[in-house]
Amino acid sequence: MEKYVIAGLEINRVSFKDLFFNRTMLIAYILLALGIYGIYEVFDERYFMLTANAHDAALNPGSRDVAIAMKEAVFGDGGEVKRDAPWSLYIVNYMYMIYSGSGIIFLVALAEIFNVEIIKKTAAGFMMFGLAMVFGGLFTIAVDLNILHMHWMFLSPNVTAGMWLMLPLYLFYIPFVLFEIYLLITKNHEWAKRIAYPVIIMSIVVDIVEYYIQAKLFDMNTARHLWTTYPALTLYFIVSAFVAAVAIMIIYSIFVYRDKLKDEFGELLNLLRKTSLYVIGLLAAYEATAFLFIDKNWGGIILFGDFKYYFYLYLSLAVALPFMLEFKGHKSIVLTSLGAVSMIIGTYIGRYIFVYGGNAYPMSDRFGTGFEKYGEYEQMKDFIFYFPHFGEVLVVIGSIGVVLAAYKIFDSLFSVSRISSH
Repeated sequence: MEKYVIAGLEINRVSFKDLFFNRTMLIAYILLALGIYGIYEVFDERYFMLTANAHDAALNPGSRDVAIAMKEAVFGDGGEVKRDAPWSLYIVNYMYMIYSGSGIIFLVALAEIFNVEIIKKTAAGFMMFGLAMVFGGLFTIAVDLNILHMHWMFLSPNVTAGMWLMLPLYLFYIPFVLFEIYLLITKNHEWAKRIAYPVIIMSIVVDIVEYYIQAKLFDMNTARHLWTTYPALTLYFIVSAFVAAVAIMIIYSIFVYRDKLKDEFGELLNLLRKTSLYVIGLLAAYEATAFLFIDKNWGGIILFGDFKYYFYLYLSLAVALPFMLEFKGHKSIVLTSLGAVSMIIGTYIGRYIFVYGGNAYPMSDRFGTGFEKYGEYEQMKDFIFYFPHFGEVLVVIGSIGVVLAAYKIFDSLFSVSRISSH
């Protein structure tokens, strides 16, 4: 294939058709189209749905239209779309995409430091897919924060806001990861080799800072007693992200490297399988320890209350089932694949429990007389435990299209999935 060379970077000369109309991109377009329609649904709910307030009712006391509009405002299915419910599916998907993508980047950088040859050969592809997941998470949160108003984060910065801390972080983090990928695919340059090691060290530091800021973002919500009593929240985000990251790396490897690595593919899959067993064990140990620290009321809610089915499903899919499948799957790609899929689904459910749980029973000591009892919020239960709006679901589906499109375009231009020799 003919190539352009710019600053030592080889760029494939790809036709417009091959770049934008290959099979992966066509799938991405379908998912993106669903996501765009979801954004339309979200904006329609937020800004154009007929709603009413007390002023409308006073002016038109007997109006049927006002009655219908007030019913929609109170009992409608807009949910998070209209900002009248706590954080929901947007934040769940944002957390999952961002943490899992960053987890992949973190693990690859760690493998580079420990000189794991099989990972070094596949590092660029893994890192690019991890970064593509970060893009998917940012797509989701951009809809939640309102795309049309995001420029005010630059024009009127609020440095004390937890969410604003994400802005400078990702403005630095994304170019940094891209530079690291650049070093990986221009490995023949002597200067790149000399600075690669300190760059890898810095990337791990940046990843840890990212997890720390994300944890602080939740820990600053003092009314959310579940989040503030979870011990070492940064560690929880890292460990749970590793479980999802390894699972995604397994599925990615089967699709991308099974034929390219040939005899070495078994070595890669076995390494990822063993890693998954370690991180699953760490997650199980953390969850068991966490319940020694969180509020006893919260422990009761999760283990025996409204969240018990979600929680046990999470433990089954993210810990128990994949551990058995990966332990037995040392000679079976099928078992290893099923274990990875189980981890992906299970860790997503875990994110759901974490986000919804913190909002479902807000408990705080705002009056200085002890934590408020969760029973006081029983009347709001139906507003908190709602099924996500159709537009929200479509936006999440669209974020998968963002991941596929971002990765495929980079791979078509720079061949990040090729096997690298060291």
